[in-house]
Amino acid sequence: MKYCSSVLLFCLVWTLSTVTSAQPATPTLTEPAYLSDCIQYALKNQPIVRQTLIDQEITDRNVRSALSAWYPQIGFAYNIQHYLRLPVTLIPDQATGERRPVQLGAKNTSAFSFSLTQNVFNRDLLLANRTADAYRTQANQTTVSNKIEVVVNVSKAFYDLVLTQRQVEVLDQDIVRLQRSLQDATNQYQSGIVDKTDVQRATIALNNTRAQLKQYRDLIGAKYQILKQLMGYPPTGQLAVTYDTLQVANEVALDTSQLVNPQNRIEYQLLRTQGQLLDANVRYNKQAYLPTVSANANYNFLYQNNVFPQLYSQSFPNSLIALTLGVPIFQGGRRVQQIKIAELQVRRLQWDLAALTSAVDAEYAQALANYKGNLANYNALRENLALAQDVYRIISLQYRSGIKAYLDVIVAEADLRTARLAVYNALFQVLSSKLDVQRALGAIQF
Repeated sequence: MKYCSSVLLFCLVWTLSTVTSAQPATPTLTEPAYLSDCIQYALKNQPIVRQTLIDQEITDRNVRSALSAWYPQIGFAYNIQHYLRLPVTLIPDQATGERRPVQLGAKNTSAFSFSLTQNVFNRDLLLANRTADAYRTQANQTTVSNKIEVVVNVSKAFYDLVLTQRQVEVLDQDIVRLQRSLQDATNQYQSGIVDKTDVQRATIALNNTRAQLKQYRDLIGAKYQILKQLMGYPPTGQLAVTYDTLQVANEVALDTSQLVNPQNRIEYQLLRTQGQLLDANVRYNKQAYLPTVSANANYNFLYQNNVFPQLYSQSFPNSLIALTLGVPIFQGGRRVQQIKIAELQVRRLQWDLAALTSAVDAEYAQALANYKGNLANYNALRENLALAQDVYRIISLQYRSGIKAYLDVIVAEADLRTARLAVYNALFQVLSSKLDVQRALGAIQF
């Protein structure tokens, strides 16, 4: 009984360990992650990238499988049969010349056959050999295309999260400032310098800012989940991002004098590779008249006996070698139609290239215009922020001196908060549009 319990416990532990080991490991980032860390993590763990890498390996295996037909094909077959009634053959009688039915053969037969086939010439194998590199290149380019999308999406999500964090910091600082203003207004009201409306306005401004802060803090959690999803990060895993504010601000710079070249786009390269495959298909269809040649060799162990228990008592081996030649003579015009279809597919692809070239030019022009407009807006808002800070400083001093009303302080605080939030919004727009320009140029690096 104790032995059976030990066996059951061992089986349970082994099953649990097998199930656990079968599940893919999902590593997490233990340190605060910069943008480069998030991108590298996504390139290794994002499901789309992982699936594309598997597809790339599948393509390589398919190519190897197709090319394996060039190697000798060795086979084995076994057969055993029993005649319920032997076949009859008409054999002429030597005396009369008449044909008499005679049963020939043994009731029980069995054979062990070994075969060897070597393809000498086959247009299907020529096509596989000619397109092997193109298929591998196409799979690799698909992986690159997906990685580019991952880099762009993760970068935008990272910047969006950082923007929201900065907005929370701004609102935290504003709340501290508003609390100080509320205290000042309360002190002046208690001293009889101002009336109660200043305290009420200060309270209203503070409450509004606290409500806005609550909204932005809730957004941080949601944007973390979006970033995790785009990275392929465990939803329940801990993730913290960090950034260099000065570096992020410096990343807005971009050389706008670059000229777009559609050939740098991965989409263009994919179409060119597809064109190579279509050209190979045209040649394949034009070679439909070529013969198929293969060499064959067989060695058979044949056993025959009318008594089943003695079937394998004596062997009658035989062997052969052969050269097989197959030539298509007439196919009802099928070869001509297949050639025309293949040539039309090539012509259609040329129009795909032309359409992509035009689309890339338009996409780059739009992305560049957005970037320039967002950059100009960002620079203007930075200047407005400096002015708003100066205005608030002056009005705050004037209010404490009794020159300005508290309403002017409230307006100046609102303008300052709006200016600070607008700068970060504009920064995100610039960085996002910069990524669009780089993608249009085919200059995304990873």
